[in-house]
Amino acid sequence: MLRTLALLAPALLIAACGTSPPRGTAETQPGNAAATAATPRGGAYYKDDGPGPNAPANLAAIPDAEPRREPLHRFANRPYEVFGRNYVPLARVEPFTQRGTASWYGRRYHGSKTSSGEPYDMYAMSAAHPTLAIPSYARVTNLANGKSVVVRVNDRGPFHVGRVIDLSYTAAYKLGYAEAGSAPVEVQAVIPGAAQVAAGPATQPGVEQRAEPRPERGAESPASGEARGIFLQLGAFAAEPNAESFRAHMARDLAWLSEVIQVREVDGLFKLRLGPYRSQQDARSVAERIRSELGVAPVLVLR
Repeated sequence: MLRTLALLAPALLIAACGTSPPRGTAETQPGNAAATAATPRGGAYYKDDGPGPNAPANLAAIPDAEPRREPLHRFANRPYEVFGRNYVPLARVEPFTQRGTASWYGRRYHGSKTSSGEPYDMYAMSAAHPTLAIPSYARVTNLANGKSVVVRVNDRGPFHVGRVIDLSYTAAYKLGYAEAGSAPVEVQAVIPGAAQVAAGPATQPGVEQRAEPRPERGAESPASGEARGIFLQLGAFAAEPNAESFRAHMARDLAWLSEVIQVREVDGLFKLRLGPYRSQQDARSVAERIRSELGVAPVLVLR
C-alpha cells in the first residue's frame, strides 16, 4: 500500500508502503459499482480498490498466516516521518496490544512492492502497520463481531488519522468488514514459539504527532544546488528505495497533482517534497486538499 495513503502515509526511513505509505484504503462509497461475486452482494468500494474479476472462489477458506521466526528486514524497521508524524518501529518482535480502526487495501496496490520488498498480494493474509516489526505476525480481532485472524505484517501504513492497521482484502473479508471498509479491532502481536499471544499496553508506542502543518525554517543545511522556496514535505526516509516506493503510492493517490513529487537527499534522509510554490497560500491550498482526501496534512517547509 507500502499502499498505502498510508493512506500516507499515505515515510521513512522505511516505509511502506519499503513502501508504505498511505495507500488507498477501502471506504464505502454510495453509487460505486457493486462488488464482484467474491464478496456479499451490495458492497461498494473506494475508487478501483475492490476485488478483481479473478478473485479466489472461496476467500473464507484461505488459511491464516502461520507464525514463524524470520530475520527482521534491514531497512523497514528504521524510524521515519510521514505527513509530519514521527514513527519509531519496534526493533524486535515483542508483546504489543492496540485498539483502533482497521481498514484494508486492494487491487490498486496488488503487485506493488511492500516495505519488505515483497509484492503485495491482496488475497494473502497480510497487513500494514506503522510500527510493528517487519516481518512479524499479529492477531487481529473484529470487536464488532468477535471474528479473529492471524496476519503477517510486511508493509507500512496506514497513515490516515484514526486508523491503526491496514489489512489485505482477504483478511478484511474474513473479519467481515470488506464491504463496510473499516471496523473497530484489537491488534495483538503473535510471538512465534510462544504458548499464547502476549499482550502489552493498549497503545501504539513510538509515535509523535504534530497536529497542524507549520512552516519549518533552518531545520536543514541545504544540499548543494538544492532549490529554495516554499515546499510541502510528504515524508522522510532513511532508505532511498522506501522513499521511491512511497512516491509511487502518492502519485497514485494524488493523481490530480500538477507538481512532480521530488525525492531529495538532505542530511542523510531522502525527503519527498512538492513545490516550490509561489506563496504560502498556494501551498496551504494544496495541503488542505491532500488533508481532505487522505486525512493527513503535509508539512510546510520554507527554505
